[in-house]
Amino acid sequence: MSDGSVFRGCIPALMTPCDEQGKPNFGALVDHGKRMIDAGMSGVVYCGSMGEWPLLSDAQRQDGVKALVDAGVPVVVGTGAISPAVAADHARHAQRVGAAGLMVIPRVLSRGTSVAAQRNHFAAVLAAAPDLPSVIYNSPYYGYETKADLFFELRDRFANLVGFKEFGGADSLSYAAEQITSGDDGLLLMAGVDTQVFHGFVRCGADGAITGIGNCLPDAVLRLVDLCRKAAAGDVLARRYAKELDDALAVLSRYDEGPDLVMYYKYLLYLQGFREYRNHLEPTDGLSPRQAAFAESQLQLFQAWWDQWGPQCEA
Repeated sequence: MSDGSVFRGCIPALMTPCDEQGKPNFGALVDHGKRMIDAGMSGVVYCGSMGEWPLLSDAQRQDGVKALVDAGVPVVVGTGAISPAVAADHARHAQRVGAAGLMVIPRVLSRGTSVAAQRNHFAAVLAAAPDLPSVIYNSPYYGYETKADLFFELRDRFANLVGFKEFGGADSLSYAAEQITSGDDGLLLMAGVDTQVFHGFVRCGADGAITGIGNCLPDAVLRLVDLCRKAAAGDVLARRYAKELDDALAVLSRYDEGPDLVMYYKYLLYLQGFREYRNHLEPTDGLSPRQAAFAESQLQLFQAWWDQWGPQCEA
């Protein structure tokens, strides 16, 4: 099993490009994954919420994972599924084709609030891919919060459970740091939402980040992570710069918290010339004209600011 170093960097959660009928374009998916790695990302996530796993067939999901792996892109695979057996099969497939890791999503819809059901679900997924370093994905949107007692029960049984991705807010990240990942260098904390990168690294000791807006602004997000790491080590100037950059990104980062995140970030990519992100897996999805106009104005505002601010903090 690898050491899980892929989780120690910045990882964009890839969206699924598609045609007007909602058919996935895995060639474009691979192209974007390569762009992210070339920009400096440590890997990519595929088939988390950003990849819209509920809208893909199981075969499509596995085709996308294999395409990324075959192209040499380190990919962390989301295991979300309504059926625990299907989730375990996605984990098994990820290990078989050579993925870099797993993002283990809780059981949803069926018995999702049952601790016993979640224990068995996580165990089945982790057992299906014992050679893949894995993090549990904690998110209020999945309707279940994994607490320290269950995490450590699983950790005692599965050596491949190496960390925790927290998608909740500041309080949730603080809990994860205080009760789960602190005091053990073998456990990793991932800041899982763009609005909490500063808090995650500087106040909670996060080891890595999973990003949505990083798909659209990779240089800025990688700079933010680097500044936050330096700030966490006590660098006063880096802390000031990190706060400035975090504030400038605030509106665009906030999309990561809402139900329209994929539509927003596809649109921002489209505005930057990536026409393959014009369409959605569900063809009726899309931003309203007002949402689109506001997003475009905010992207322009950030880019104008970044062009002036970016060079001054190179040192």
